[in-house]
Amino acid sequence: MKRTFLTSALLICCFLASFAAIADFSGMWTGTLKTDTGEVYPLLYNFKVDGDKLTGTAKTPKGDLPIDDGKVTGTDFKFTVMLGNMEIEHTGKFYDDSVGVDIAVNGTKAHTTLLRKK
Repeated sequence: MKRTFLTSALLICCFLASFAAIADFSGMWTGTLKTDTGEVYPLLYNFKVDGDKLTGTAKTPKGDLPIDDGKVTGTDFKFTVMLGNMEIEHTGKFYDDSVGVDIAVNGTKAHTTLLRKK
């Protein structure tokens, strides 16, 4: 009985710690994206997490674009941003102090790291 209670308590603590880490994912994150041709693009995202739903905006030279179809599963996430008729898919993982993101456009993928904006 004692062992079952202790195991349950530990599982609940792990779940709560994971949920707290996801809550910290909300906010402004910045980085750069370097293409194969050597071009460098600044990135700025404002993430909002509500349960397993990810919303917010991506700042572009054309203005702020909404994050669509955003989903958070544990520390993993995915969402899309529409730039004109181009769908830009994002998948990544949230770490305590950074975010790793894979960005896919027209069959080409690039990876970058985002840091919380201070």
